[in-house]
Amino acid sequence: MTSVVIDPVHRGPTSSGNGGWTAGVLAAYLPGDGPVTVTLRRPPPLARPLEVRAVDERALLLDDSEVVAEAATAEAVPEPVSPVAVAEAQAAEADYAGLAAHPFPECFVCGTERAEGDGLRLRPGPVEPGRTACTWVPHPAHVEPPHLWAALDCPGGWTNDLQGRPMVLGRITAVARRQPRPGERLVVVGALLDATARKSVTATTVYDTVGPRIGSEIGSAVHTWIQVDPRAFA
Repeated sequence: MTSVVIDPVHRGPTSSGNGGWTAGVLAAYLPGDGPVTVTLRRPPPLARPLEVRAVDERALLLDDSEVVAEAATAEAVPEPVSPVAVAEAQAAEADYAGLAAHPFPECFVCGTERAEGDGLRLRPGPVEPGRTACTWVPHPAHVEPPHLWAALDCPGGWTNDLQGRPMVLGRITAVARRQPRPGERLVVVGALLDATARKSVTATTVYDTVGPRIGSEIGSAVHTWIQVDPRAFA
């Protein structure tokens, strides 16, 4: 039996682990380097041991007997979102809606209350309706596989009205082409694929921006988001 603890620094809402980070932690327990789908069954608890159990080629994250998340090999690789130039992504950051109002300002990925090195501090702003972009320069402490999964998370949520319709991650399918390197400048782009009354489907891609690697895909993801009441996570 293996156990993991989600440190409060990796929270999304105040009382819950960030969905992308948690998914990346669990996905690492599956063999191979292909795409993985992680379904979050309940908000990931913070600061206490959670069991990781292998069951029928799946990995389960358990809080006592309750399933928190389930990881399984995905059948299809997520399609990359069209790239955006560095200058356009930087300009979009100034219009990041979370700077005006954020349902989860402590979020490890996109929270406005996180200090340098304490979170990814992504600012995914609109480049056109239903599309976001931002830059990401990974801190030396933020280059492990779960950090890439985390970076592939929130920029998707901000392609929709995350202020008016707060949402949390319900499912993510992601593939990593390589891991980020400290200090390199990357671009993260997001796209809204579908939206209904309580759910949204989005996609994200992280791109390289340097020399012959310009436009190379670092990783891609597709997500399902579920509308929630932020007061439930206070």
